[in-house]
Amino acid sequence: MAARVMPLLCALLLVAAVAGAQDARPSTQRAVNINTATSDQLQLLPGVGPALAGRIIAFREANGPFEKVDELAAVQGIGDKSLEKMRPYVVTSGTTTLTEKVRLPRPQKTATDE
Repeated sequence: MAARVMPLLCALLLVAAVAGAQDARPSTQRAVNINTATSDQLQLLPGVGPALAGRIIAFREANGPFEKVDELAAVQGIGDKSLEKMRPYVVTSGTTTLTEKVRLPRPQKTATDE
């Protein structure tokens, strides 16, 4: 009997560990809905300050809600690099759940950068 229970117990523990690891990922758990976010909420995104948050809101008001995250590239001041930094934290539906500023690590300087 113990020979049958042990593999089952190990399998259950493995499933629980995998489920717990998935919950720790930064996904939509920490997101800003660009269609409903306030200026303060938009400023939680990496690279977004008061001016850019204002341009995002102005763009949204002039053109209607964003259908895709990629449409942020049409906002003045958001290029490909900026969009890629924001992408993991931006959604177009649901609630804004990001509560603190995202601080991305700065790239390390190399000898050739100096």
